[in-house]
Amino acid sequence: MCNFVLTVGSTADMPYEYFKNRSIPFVCFHYIIDGTEYLDDLGQTISFDEFYDRIAKGSMPTTSQVNVGEFINFFEPYLKDGKDILHISFSSGLSGSYNSACIAREDLLSRYPDRKILIADSLAASSGYGLLIDMAADMRDNGGKIEEIYSWIEENKLNVHHWFFSTDLTHYKRGGRISATSAAVGNLLNICPLLNMSFDGKLVPRKKVRGKKHIRAEIVRMMEEHANNGKEYSGKCFISNSACYDDAQMVADLVEEKFPNLNGPVMINNIGTVIGSHTGPGTVALFFLGDKRED
Repeated sequence: MCNFVLTVGSTADMPYEYFKNRSIPFVCFHYIIDGTEYLDDLGQTISFDEFYDRIAKGSMPTTSQVNVGEFINFFEPYLKDGKDILHISFSSGLSGSYNSACIAREDLLSRYPDRKILIADSLAASSGYGLLIDMAADMRDNGGKIEEIYSWIEENKLNVHHWFFSTDLTHYKRGGRISATSAAVGNLLNICPLLNMSFDGKLVPRKKVRGKKHIRAEIVRMMEEHANNGKEYSGKCFISNSACYDDAQMVADLVEEKFPNLNGPVMINNIGTVIGSHTGPGTVALFFLGDKRED
């Protein structure tokens, strides 16, 4: 019987039922939309359709991380139950939640000195974070020990690739991330920015591609270039999207055509309310295992 609990943050952007079925408790980030604060509870309180519809109509949500007290309250019941904890945290390059979890760890260890609390910085986000968790859960279910899984995460987390593109720059303009002129020109010329996750867990713009067809082909080309064994890639592939399922499905179709040895069909998930507060509608993200991220 497993003597530790594997925990994560809601920003892993996996389905609620996935975490429930795999016995992975998650701690909720927060967001405020139209003056009301909500937990990022994977679409349970406000559906993803409603959330993105509100943004499309002009709402500008803001977000907040999990604080130290919330981590203490989240972790402590498991410690009282005699369990050790392996928490995989949202990227420290995008949030201070990793630091909050580490402070909570020190507080709790002073009261539960016989327990283990290991905090891993995923340097990942959305379903790339989810992909790392999925592999950790597989190791746990196959009898892996807490220290072994933690070490594996530290050694392999930079092999999880994240590639994102956006087909709608409206929300970027509203949030001040790009100028009104850049957004207008981008939308007029159908320019889609392509970004990826750097070695330190930050999103970095890499290029601009004109047209949805070309950006879908380009993101799959990045997978061909970086995936383990190229087109012979045999690992899992996840995609997340913000209210643009058709674009995500087209990318999934291309991936399954190009990579016939995938470990199962491509999983398509929703970009959750916290990350979606920053991207808005129209973002597709592709995740897979590949060469080590170095810049």
